[in-house]
Amino acid sequence: MKNKGILLILMSAFCFALMNMFVKLSGDIPSIQKSFFRNLVAVFIAFGILQRSGYGFQIERKNIPLLLGRSVCGTIGIIANFYAVDHLVLSDASIIQKLSPFFVIIFSFFLLKEKPSRLEILSIVIAFVGTLFIVKPSFQNTQMTAGMVAFIGAMGAGMAYTMVRMLSQRGVKSPQIVLYFSLFSCLFALPFFILDFHPMSLQQIMFLLLAGLAASGGQFAVTSAYSHAAGKDISLYDYAQVVFAALLGFIVFQEIPDVWSLLGYLIIFGIALVMFVKKQKSI
Repeated sequence: MKNKGILLILMSAFCFALMNMFVKLSGDIPSIQKSFFRNLVAVFIAFGILQRSGYGFQIERKNIPLLLGRSVCGTIGIIANFYAVDHLVLSDASIIQKLSPFFVIIFSFFLLKEKPSRLEILSIVIAFVGTLFIVKPSFQNTQMTAGMVAFIGAMGAGMAYTMVRMLSQRGVKSPQIVLYFSLFSCLFALPFFILDFHPMSLQQIMFLLLAGLAASGGQFAVTSAYSHAAGKDISLYDYAQVVFAALLGFIVFQEIPDVWSLLGYLIIFGIALVMFVKKQKSI
């Protein structure tokens, strides 16, 4: 089950890297408009999967507060991340977003009583250091507000992923979680989308639809990943998104990473390999 969770989290990381690539290709469009498309596609996909799966749309009353909490926290995470991307240097926003695995471990400890080992804690710290080498953040005092918003976004994402695992343990299916989260996010963004709508070309619409499709794949993968394995076992591998993004940046935008970035990649892959071998020996 752990290996399946790792594979799914890597798949999710690649999908979200694709999403960011398509969002960047879509050009100068308000963040809330991009976030609306990000979730709109997921609503239709999740709806179709639920219809064909036979799981049904009904949620037990006892799970509704937790599902609502997941939706609220996930929406906060998305909006805060888009705000950070709009108001911070992209590398600064990215490194704060990568704090979410730390919060997964913290919230999993308090809510699910999943105690991480010292090696797991150390591994995540090392992976975080590797990410620093890649993004090389440089904050200024004038950016503190946006930085705090991004921090809240990472916290929201970490709490959302923890709640996904709690819901999965209660028998709530992944398509149900994705559907109601995406629907909640769309309804929340709809008034802002209408009031600040910017006309789009056909190409921009296609890029946003592709971004939504990639986001849906990432959302289903991450939701399923946290239902197959504990957050402390797989959250480390979410850092692969940084590497995937760098590869796509080189292929699509001709962005060439420097020596420090390459060192960061080696650190992340190295610690991921160590953890994978360690877990294989413990099976």
